Amino acid sequence: MKQLLIIAHGSRRKGSNEDVQILASKVAMHLNIPDDAVQAAFLELASPSIGEAIDACFQRGCDEITVLPYFLSPGVHVISDVPEEIAAAQSKWPGKTITLLPHIGATEAMVDLIAQAY
Repeated sequence: MKQLLIIAHGSRRKGSNEDVQILASKVAMHLNIPDDAVQAAFLELASPSIGEAIDACFQRGCDEITVLPYFLSPGVHVISDVPEEIAAAQSKWPGKTITLLPHIGATEAMVDLIAQAY
């Protein structure tokens, strides 16, 4: 079983965190996969944390998690914090696969999205 984990910063504003969770549901719907196969997790200020979300996925029987950092630019969270969280989870779950994708701002699709908005 595979899981997509969308990692956002997290906010003190509950609505901002809910927006990321709604996005995760929409992605699952778009991919035509079960709603719980795509989840949101947060680096700080909101739950679940990255570690909590990864633990929950693997405890449910997931074998592979793909992590998408939902950040526009490669700041310290993208360069250091998220990879450190993923490395810690991987050491905790050595028999499982965690794949870290480039942050969303680095994808070619972002160029098309901005061009369409213009």
